[in-house]
Amino acid sequence: MTIKQQAVAFLGFGEAAMAFIKGWETNRPATLKAFDIKTNDPDVAIRDGKNADYQKLNVLGAVSDAVAMADTDAVFSLVTADQAALVAKNAAGSFPKGAFFFDCNSCAPGTKRRNAEIIEAVGGRYVDVAVMAPVYPKLHKTPLLLSGPHAEAGLAYLAALDMAPAIVEGDIGAGSSIKMIRSIMMKGMEALFAECVLAGRKAGVEEAVLASLDKTYPGFDFPAKAGYMLERAMTHGIRRAAEMEEVALTVHELGLANEMAKATVQWQRRIGNMKLNAGDLEYQDRADMILKALDG
Repeated sequence: MTIKQQAVAFLGFGEAAMAFIKGWETNRPATLKAFDIKTNDPDVAIRDGKNADYQKLNVLGAVSDAVAMADTDAVFSLVTADQAALVAKNAAGSFPKGAFFFDCNSCAPGTKRRNAEIIEAVGGRYVDVAVMAPVYPKLHKTPLLLSGPHAEAGLAYLAALDMAPAIVEGDIGAGSSIKMIRSIMMKGMEALFAECVLAGRKAGVEEAVLASLDKTYPGFDFPAKAGYMLERAMTHGIRRAAEMEEVALTVHELGLANEMAKATVQWQRRIGNMKLNAGDLEYQDRADMILKALDG
């Protein structure tokens, strides 16, 4: 199947979906449709904003998931982790038989396996997809790990879209295990930086602390990393908190204590809920914004 024969639907039309489409540019599937719950939001500005996203990328915005999925051969699920199970359940009601269901959400392996049972029961081909890096700057070339019984067929489909998939040996959940366990470190570092920098800033010693850390780990550039880590939590904290809930579930399902993952949830959610604009600022300014919001 060539790109010009492919018909693709997106369930969830946020940063990742838009990045993939931007990467495809003119070399894109013949049919591109999407459904995002924001188009049903009571807030007119939110509805109009999402419809504008569709128009900007020349994507047909559907009024429901059923309309989006009709006559497609692949569905990408790209929502927040806390909505992934609901999206799979709703999609099953009208899922096109034989179509791929690329579950690209940051979920625990157990969640992915339950989603797979739902999609497979109605004749869909479920593929566990782990998105292994931020979608910018690589767009559709962002590394993807695929697992499950349809991984090889899914890889061929995604390769035809000039994407960057690779197969992880194992059943559904193998790819997501790598993603989830990696997030203990990656999202946990953001939480550690937040607690360290905010405490240091409040005590008036954060420059000395970061300089000391740079001596211990030469080349890491702790001040620059501090700015980046704070920006990630400020911009994506709500979404990251949902993902870390799934990480905590992953650790729990492995029979281990998950206090670190749970603590990361709290810091990500706390900062994300502030809805601050990180802007093009140094870490000191970002830290002061967060501290002001905490004091408020």
